Amino acid sequence: MIMRKIAIIGALSLLIVSQAFSLTKQKDDNTFKLSDKVTRQKVTFKNRYGITLSGNLYVPKNTKKGKLSALAISGPFGAVKEQSSGFYANQMAERGFITLAFDPSYTGESGGEPRNVASPDINTEDFSAAVDFLGIQKNIDRNKIGIIGICGFGGMALNATAIDKRIKAVATLTMYDMSRVMSKGYNDAVTLEQRTQMLEQLGQERWKEAEKGTFSYGPESNKAIKGDEPQFVKDYYDYYRTKRGFHKRSVNSGNSWTTTTPLSFMNMPILTYIKEISPRPVLIIAGEKAHSRYFSEDAYKAADEPKELMIIPGAVHVDLYDNVNVIPFDKLKSFFTQNLK
Repeated sequence: MIMRKIAIIGALSLLIVSQAFSLTKQKDDNTFKLSDKVTRQKVTFKNRYGITLSGNLYVPKNTKKGKLSALAISGPFGAVKEQSSGFYANQMAERGFITLAFDPSYTGESGGEPRNVASPDINTEDFSAAVDFLGIQKNIDRNKIGIIGICGFGGMALNATAIDKRIKAVATLTMYDMSRVMSKGYNDAVTLEQRTQMLEQLGQERWKEAEKGTFSYGPESNKAIKGDEPQFVKDYYDYYRTKRGFHKRSVNSGNSWTTTTPLSFMNMPILTYIKEISPRPVLIIAGEKAHSRYFSEDAYKAADEPKELMIIPGAVHVDLYDNVNVIPFDKLKSFFTQNLK
């Protein structure tokens, strides 16, 4: 039963920087086409836990001399930089920003063992490590760095901004609060009894892992659908398991999280200090018809000014992953242009 619960969570919601970093030739295995207005390079850098992160750095061509503003981008939860975050990085680089899409710790091409485990602490640190990296580049103004978090990394982005005062502005799109959904379920429907039972089951799973000396994993994510699932489940499948967004390294494209991934999320609420983002600006964007809309609305209510909530008419959750006709890139450009100065 515990394996099924973890699979549902993963499927539905589904790391002091080193001065030296590497640049390697980029194999184009992205789920989108690179703009002819930007260049892309693969980079690596370390977070304060010593985990090596892998990212793709996008630089606009034909820019004026001088240092540029920069954006660190990650998400969705369980995705890789070749998917949605890279798509955003590509688009925002077209609009004049140096952008860094990165794989979170333990996922994609980033380091960390075991594979495919998430942490509210380490994944928040991942954003700050990305800021470290951007801030030591000669063509970037370290006083003009913002971040974008998509889906589950929207919550991480808000948490990172609250604690890291170097981040000058933050935007989230189709945001998930992963600590909330893992501890309380969708729409906070999980009872104390159910939460207690799940924690007991996770404890038993740890005994099994300790005895075996290996980590266990949940079932394959976003498996073939039968047709009677909720629409948002079908939407996830349509992105992660079809040509549209499939990527072999993505947790959500047929891989799985470690069974005990939810543990730290269940008692480490990541939006506790959201008010401390102020007086830096927050832009929260969600789809009108997204099942996850309430996360964005509640985060907006909890944040202090300056803040803005933008609801996209008719849009569902995954529309904000890669639909260029729905994602308000011009709004993102104006928001960061105005606030990274």
